[in-house]
Amino acid sequence: MNAVTWKGMAADADARTGTMTTPHGDVMTPNFMAVGTRATVKTIDTEDLDRLEAQIVLANTYHLMLRPGEDVVHQLGELHGFMAWGKPILTDSGGYQVLSLNPKVTEEALVFKSSYDGATVELSPERSVAVQEALGSDIAMMLDIPVALPAERSVAERVMHHTLRWAERAKAAKRRHDRALFGIVQGGADPELRAISARETAQIGFQGFGIGGLAVGESRIERSKAIAPCIEHLPTDAVRYVMGLGDTEGILDAVAQGVDLFDCVLPTRVARHGKALTRDGDISIKRAEWADDANPIEAGCPCVACRRYSRGYLRHLNRTGEVTGQRLLTLHNLSYTYRLMGDIRHSINHGSFAAFRDDVLARRKSGGDNSGTS
Repeated sequence: MNAVTWKGMAADADARTGTMTTPHGDVMTPNFMAVGTRATVKTIDTEDLDRLEAQIVLANTYHLMLRPGEDVVHQLGELHGFMAWGKPILTDSGGYQVLSLNPKVTEEALVFKSSYDGATVELSPERSVAVQEALGSDIAMMLDIPVALPAERSVAERVMHHTLRWAERAKAAKRRHDRALFGIVQGGADPELRAISARETAQIGFQGFGIGGLAVGESRIERSKAIAPCIEHLPTDAVRYVMGLGDTEGILDAVAQGVDLFDCVLPTRVARHGKALTRDGDISIKRAEWADDANPIEAGCPCVACRRYSRGYLRHLNRTGEVTGQRLLTLHNLSYTYRLMGDIRHSINHGSFAAFRDDVLARRKSGGDNSGTS
């Protein structure tokens, strides 16, 4: 029996809603995962996430295997007990973070220097699965090899086949039947390579599928062209997850193509730099015009930052470097993102997604500012 399943509920053209069932509860899709890199979402805690009605979070394998180590996390109740979070958790494979360290890529593993103490570390498909199973996440991701874009076709093709070989090894290494392992589709921005990767990854067989190697600087058109063949060749009864995508426009584009799941540091990272996400465009709380503004960030937003505090106060916190300001903007940006996902699901269920998408894109294009730091 599969540890994680997905059941469709409604469709509006290619956009779809569904329920992903996991050992720690259900996730309504499309949905967004806040990134809890070191078993915490920066500046907030799991009670905050409960109040925001978050349904699933992501944790980072690379950082946790090095600090405090998967054995410590396992002894302290696996990730759910360790971070006091009773809902679903997905862990990434660690490969994306390792690649920023310029590792040696061999057939067997990624070999790199730890960013903590400089020690030599090897991360293989088997090791990545074992670490994630010790962490106890509901969903583990196979170790893949992303390729920086733009990339020569020959490079993207070589890396894609390398990732497919590692997919076979990752599946063979899986030991826990009570947890799921997702495959990952690569292929750069080349639609033909994406089709091959999706088809062959699906044939290997996983309980869900990540679409990796995107949201790394490619245009919206390039991304959509890369996603399309993945959707065409992946099973219709499994989760489709675009990894690392979290901006409003990108989410709406991908949902329109049939994507179910997203993650990104964007909502929390830009909050720490003073940017607030709103339906009428993103704003920088640093702007002098907000100094004596008594209005909330976004009228009608139910988050604590908007219910209790003014733009003027939040600007004051940002200008004086108060951590409370980062926390409040983080809570707002996550509230915005979760409300966006809820509205997306509602519109799909009622056959009005296209109109909803057009309205959001038009409002954001006409409002906000570009002065925040991302």
